[in-house]
Amino acid sequence: MNNLCLEIKEASKKFPGVLALHNADFKLKKGSIHALLGENGAGKSTLIKIITGLYKQDSGKLLINNVETSLNSPTEAQNRGISVVHQERNLIRRFSVGENLLLNDLPKNKFGLINYKLVFERSKEWLELMDLNIDPRTVVSDLTVAKMQLCEIAKALSIKSKILLLDEPTSSLSPQETEHLFTVLQKIVREEDVSIVFVSHKLEEVFELCDQVTVLRDGKNACTSESINKLTRQNLVKLMIGREEQIIKSEKKVVSDQKTVLRLEKINTELGHHDINLTLGKGEIIGLYGLVGSGRTELAKCLLGLEKIVSGQIKINGNEVRLDSPKTALDRFKIGYISEDRKKEGLILMHNVLENAGITIWSKIKSFLSFLSDKAIHAKVDPFIRELEVKTPSYSQLISNLSGGNQQKISVAKWLAAGTDILIIDEPTVGIDIKTKSYIHELIIGLAKKGTSIVLISSDMPEMISLADRVIVMKNFKIEGNEPNSHNYADMSSKIMAYIHD
Repeated sequence: MNNLCLEIKEASKKFPGVLALHNADFKLKKGSIHALLGENGAGKSTLIKIITGLYKQDSGKLLINNVETSLNSPTEAQNRGISVVHQERNLIRRFSVGENLLLNDLPKNKFGLINYKLVFERSKEWLELMDLNIDPRTVVSDLTVAKMQLCEIAKALSIKSKILLLDEPTSSLSPQETEHLFTVLQKIVREEDVSIVFVSHKLEEVFELCDQVTVLRDGKNACTSESINKLTRQNLVKLMIGREEQIIKSEKKVVSDQKTVLRLEKINTELGHHDINLTLGKGEIIGLYGLVGSGRTELAKCLLGLEKIVSGQIKINGNEVRLDSPKTALDRFKIGYISEDRKKEGLILMHNVLENAGITIWSKIKSFLSFLSDKAIHAKVDPFIRELEVKTPSYSQLISNLSGGNQQKISVAKWLAAGTDILIIDEPTVGIDIKTKSYIHELIIGLAKKGTSIVLISSDMPEMISLADRVIVMKNFKIEGNEPNSHNYADMSSKIMAYIHD
């Protein structure tokens, strides 16, 4: 008898206009951590949805513990010990940690009411397993992103899951938080007999954590259950994208006397930013680096008029301005913002690809009678959608039906079409495959060379050091450091982390 807890044999799945999977195979060994890799649109999400009962394959077999099985719903998958933790948090933020952990089976007293004493007692054992020193009565909204992630995993384990699928679990975590997560994952594999499917675009994490790897490309297997020890990074990238990886670094020259397009002077905000002083030159890329909760994204939202600035001055091209809304920022001062949260802020999920990609240019191209034609929008956005290689059967496809990575590409494309002078880019490559990541890096550098001034917010240290002309380090809603970028990784990473841990 083999040692497999899960096996997919020759699974195919077709959607209108798209063959998402074609005879795909996958084998998960008991007590292993198995990486599932591929570009956006390669078929990873479809395979995960088959494993978790959300989709049913058109052909092929699914076996759990060597027994052929049919899963018709996520509930059936959970009953068979399969759980998934998605990149987007699924906890109920206004409920307590304990209520979230036991939501599927809340203990009740003899009167049919929730027994909160038992809820907190039972949830505590799962928190201890995850090395989380949290009172189960704590409201989820008070937790850090990293602790929310661990609570999601604890919730999956609380329903006795033995197969755990993790979709981009480190996308919002700092290096230290990621290290803690990996320690916990190795512990539950070892002590709780859990097998893990790990989906990530961060290959260094795959090599650190995983035992085996399966790569999908265009819905087919590029490799199946290959030992990670037999592969190099170069091998893995070639399996994923069909060619060697291109490493992009900014080589543009920074002009010391370049025109200052944005200046912040002694900015204090209602959110808690204190004495923020910052300049951005024409064609310059400044990086905002810091741990989750350091105030980077919050500062961006203040610049867009989404949050209140209580004192200080904002100057654009030397003139003091008041930014009271994103519309004012875009229409009057040509400031754009690519949000890190594409589903809540970057896209309208129930609208189609064309409508989402064109939303930033509607006011520019409408006719004198305020009519908008799809033909005019298509002409403006099509070059960017093509360059980003968005995988969609048509521009009338609903955004909600695209993979997460392709949604991110549309979020980028709409701002490229807008032609902004100042572009704030928040975590541009979260959930993005290697080939597209390189292209987005090229785009950012190309935009800066053409004169667009860019504020880059990224938790990806190599990305920051590759792209930024200066790195501004934030901590506790204050600026702690402002370092010219030497583009030497060892030098810059040590300087940046010194500010964070000071």
